[in-house]
Amino acid sequence: MIDCGYPRRMSELSQQITEDMKTAMREKNTVALNTIRMLKSAVKNAAIEKGGAYAELEDAEVMAVVRKEVKKRQDSIEQYEKAGRDELAEQEKAEIEILNGYLPEPLSTEEIEKIVDAAIAEVGATSRKEMGQVMKIVQAEIAGRADGKTLSQAIMSRLG
Repeated sequence: MIDCGYPRRMSELSQQITEDMKTAMREKNTVALNTIRMLKSAVKNAAIEKGGAYAELEDAEVMAVVRKEVKKRQDSIEQYEKAGRDELAEQEKAEIEILNGYLPEPLSTEEIEKIVDAAIAEVGATSRKEMGQVMKIVQAEIAGRADGKTLSQAIMSRLG
């Protein structure tokens, strides 16, 4: 391999995605293969945006891309169901299932509420004006194990 001065170490998650793509090819699993190819493309695009053609993403950044792809599919499911296109909604649900395999186990509602309560106590928040400060602490603590919409709803319900 030619050394071009750029770090070329691939994150563990990126390596796992590549291995899963090879497995999907061998098994002729077209749904998994197409989903993983789209994910690899999204990860590569994010890496290029970050630092050019030779950039690599850290695991946390790859997970952020996966979450973004899941969110896109959730939005599509909503649209397909409104339009009565159940077969397309089912396809998106299958893709979400594959993508969720790359994310850590989501937190339960109780765990989220404990973290939100601790963050509110830490900030001393009493109204929605401090929501941003609370959200910052909660997101750092949760590290992608819950989506932003769920977090903001939990914080708003606590702050009134």
